Amino acid sequence: MATAPTSEAILAGTGAPARSGGRSRLAAHLPRFVLYAVLTLFCLYYLLPLYVMLSNSLKPLSEITAGGMMALPGEWTTAPWSAAWSSAQVGVEATGLRPYFVNSILMVVPAVALSTIAGALNGYVLTKWRFRGATLVFGLLLFGCFIPFQMVLIPMARMLGLMGLAGSVPGLVFVHFVYGIGFSTLYFRNYYAAFPTELVRAAQIDGAGFFRIFWRILLPSSGPIAVVCIIWQFTNIWNDFLFGASFSDFDSQPMTVALNNLVQSSTGVKEYNVHFAGAIMAALPTLFVYAVAGRFFVRGLMAGSVKG
Repeated sequence: MATAPTSEAILAGTGAPARSGGRSRLAAHLPRFVLYAVLTLFCLYYLLPLYVMLSNSLKPLSEITAGGMMALPGEWTTAPWSAAWSSAQVGVEATGLRPYFVNSILMVVPAVALSTIAGALNGYVLTKWRFRGATLVFGLLLFGCFIPFQMVLIPMARMLGLMGLAGSVPGLVFVHFVYGIGFSTLYFRNYYAAFPTELVRAAQIDGAGFFRIFWRILLPSSGPIAVVCIIWQFTNIWNDFLFGASFSDFDSQPMTVALNNLVQSSTGVKEYNVHFAGAIMAALPTLFVYAVAGRFFVRGLMAGSVKG
């Protein structure tokens, strides 16, 4: 016996569910579209200073003084970059930022390497070679991470004078190495805390010593947290101004101090295009590091948070 069509069948024949489904899909994607639009707006707002710096570093000063700071260069030129790098007035000599860029490289590379190795050794000792007072030692190292820079200026200046390192690049390396041990120890200690201690004990039974266990077992597995430590230390040391201004002389100044001198030494009309070019030069190494190893930095942070 035939039956009357149901209301669902009638709606199916008219296509009403399809339209309802389309509206529901649109409503489901609308919050995501709004989120992406807001994030894009924030991204453009965040990148606006970089656009202003880059565009004005590639135009003559006359275009900037005429009120065209937000416009693209009408006449493209790299003269401001050349002036900032090799012929700008810095201090009392026309040396540019080039020698101070070299000073920063000579300061950052050994400081980052030494503090990373020291932090890895400390984390190894504090987790796999436990001793009485290990918790107190780690607490003191952790406390050092929160000491403001201003509190150590006078004691550190005295120590550098006694060691004969005042006003030199090795002195700056020593300062950043000492100040970075606390952070690097924190990273590696939390990472090694979840490393299987049984592997260390088995290596000891097989006759492996302290350093052999470290180099053959723990260090090869420390890639993620080592990247985190290196990027963190590199960024902090490269961007530091206070220690560079306090513990260096004219010949050993890092890039950040030289950039400040470049801006302050301008007399009369400010050469904004040269200043913008110098600021981008000072920021390029950290931008390069994050562009190359940024994804590894995030992975390392996640690995440390899970294992710590």
